[in-house]
Amino acid sequence: MRQTAKRKTALAAALVVLCALTSHAQAQGQPQPSTPAAAPAAASADLSGTYKCQPNPNSCVWSGPSPSISQSGKALQIKGDNGVTADATLTSDSTISAGGTFNSFGIVRPDHSIDWSDGTKWSK
Repeated sequence: MRQTAKRKTALAAALVVLCALTSHAQAQGQPQPSTPAAAPAAASADLSGTYKCQPNPNSCVWSGPSPSISQSGKALQIKGDNGVTADATLTSDSTISAGGTFNSFGIVRPDHSIDWSDGTKWSK
């Protein structure tokens, strides 16, 4: 149990650093006040689909072995095998914040697998 708490703390710290780096990079690319603001970019990560939940190291308790994600822009809805849903937001191309009953943060990998702060990994 203590090791799980340490993993969650380490993942949360990594997410904070990643968000800070993303915010810094975005601030560097902001247009000057005299330049018209561009329309916000659409989320480039397409996360819609059915996933296989892999224990990493925790078992897939909340979502079951085959959770799914539906996506509309940056808004996500996660659905577990038991029918329970949770709303989430794609906070950047590589991070997810999920609330409700799921209550986790996720890191989206280049292959669109997701490493969750609850200790599981989802792969398509």
